[in-house]
Amino acid sequence: MTIDQKIEESWREKLMPQFDSPYFAELIDFLIEEQKTQVVYPPVAEIFSAFDACPIDQVKVVILGQDPYHGPGQAHGLSFSVPDGIKLPPSLKNIFKELDSDLGLEQSHSGNLSSWAKRGVLLLNATLTVRKSSPGSHQKKGWETFTDATIKSISDERQHVVFLLWGNYARAKKELIDSSKHFIHESPHPSPFSARHGFFGSKPFSKANNYLESHGIGAVDWSLN
Repeated sequence: MTIDQKIEESWREKLMPQFDSPYFAELIDFLIEEQKTQVVYPPVAEIFSAFDACPIDQVKVVILGQDPYHGPGQAHGLSFSVPDGIKLPPSLKNIFKELDSDLGLEQSHSGNLSSWAKRGVLLLNATLTVRKSSPGSHQKKGWETFTDATIKSISDERQHVVFLLWGNYARAKKELIDSSKHFIHESPHPSPFSARHGFFGSKPFSKANNYLESHGIGAVDWSLN
């Protein structure tokens, strides 16, 4: 299993030190063994979908999730997103509710956020794989080191990127981000357990666009098509 070659070229260049690190070799060994006896999501070809859709020089916004979805057909490499035809997860429903409230964009029947990714939104999970029906099963195996390096690379090498940090897990990543040259927007997680405690009404989409436009960067088209 050699997944370092299955990532968009600009990211492969930036993250090659990670691919060449001993921890990443151990991560690959773990995934190879895991796949012998378990169902792992997303499919190997989609592990780096977020990177492939959004090269580093095109990143305008980073939305950080924790784990891929662990149900059949749900995970396809983009945080919070599900493929067309898959039932909307509760957190994504709440994201769409806030999108409607914030920008007046009606909720979509599809939870596929690929259009966002192609417009400069890096939909990054901190852990890029998961065992079927076992949330958190691939945490602390090395993925967090890799995605922390991704966040730091964006922070160090880009200017005026928006980081939307939803929930305590994502908010803990702000120490990796240079707040003097980027915009960090924090709120509770959009899950049904916390959305009403500050995610609803936080206006992340309009605030992101206001920041981008104030720095001469084109706003993100948040429409769901």
